Amino acid sequence: MSSSVLSSVDQRTKLVGENRLELLMFQLGTRHIFAMNVFKIKEVINVPKLNIMPGSHQNLKGVMNYRGSSIPIIDLRQAIKIRGGATEDTAKNVIITEYNRSVQGFIIGNVKNIVNTSWGTIQPPPSGIGKANYLTAITQVNVEGKQELVEIIDVEKVLAEIIDYDTSISEEVLDKDIVNHFLGKKVLIVDDSSTARKQIRDTLEQLGVTIIERKNGAEALSLLKKWADEGINPTDEILLMFTDAEMPEMDGYRLTSEVRNDPRMADLFIALNTSLSGSFNDAMVEKVGCNRFISKFQPDMLVDVAQQRMREYLSSSTK
Repeated sequence: MSSSVLSSVDQRTKLVGENRLELLMFQLGTRHIFAMNVFKIKEVINVPKLNIMPGSHQNLKGVMNYRGSSIPIIDLRQAIKIRGGATEDTAKNVIITEYNRSVQGFIIGNVKNIVNTSWGTIQPPPSGIGKANYLTAITQVNVEGKQELVEIIDVEKVLAEIIDYDTSISEEVLDKDIVNHFLGKKVLIVDDSSTARKQIRDTLEQLGVTIIERKNGAEALSLLKKWADEGINPTDEILLMFTDAEMPEMDGYRLTSEVRNDPRMADLFIALNTSLSGSFNDAMVEKVGCNRFISKFQPDMLVDVAQQRMREYLSSSTK
């Protein structure tokens, strides 16, 4: 299965932007099926020889040489805290991924297959499972004639527990003529990862802005339409919107397209903030009409985007 997965991963980017995605399904030593978005995956390989790093995080099993660079290899079963004995080998393959401008590998068990699905079929995890879970979404997939629950892992949360993300803002980035105007302004953050939302919130709250959060494009669009239906101009209610690209129910590209096609909110400032690759997103930003694209996680860039929007806001207010 690994070789067939490998041969097809690089051919699947065309689905992004059509509110569709492809999921690589795998197991972690139990009958449960987990998944990652294929677009984040560079390669699937056999478990290599690892160099152990003394004193490293307990979930980090070592580093390997990958195409001339040393990359960390994380035990995914251990990282998402699966309890109990394994029914099969938990270290059969390594998924090489690129998240937030960094490359890392995750040790997994059996690779199942790749499924083509719609973001509309992907649902947020049940609210009753608590904040300690490592799921960003769930879906139902037909596996060998049977509907199976598939759990999509919040990789950003896994990484945030291993890598310390610094939310401090460089002094030289701050525009002293602009920052005082942020107090009381609102910013909408749309992301299915609670970790990603927290990173943006912790960064932008330093400017004095009030943060509004939504977990996916459908929730965000519902909020914007509610305001518009009540006679509230969304561009008066919020300064700008930061949205992830890939989210349950409605992705960030579709969200942006829906906003641009509604004259009541068409001029809303939208920044795409995603862990997906930059060159692809440059084209998608132009296609759907985002104002800016930044790759996660860059506090200074978040502030730069917010300041750009504030300059535009102040300029239009004085006309």
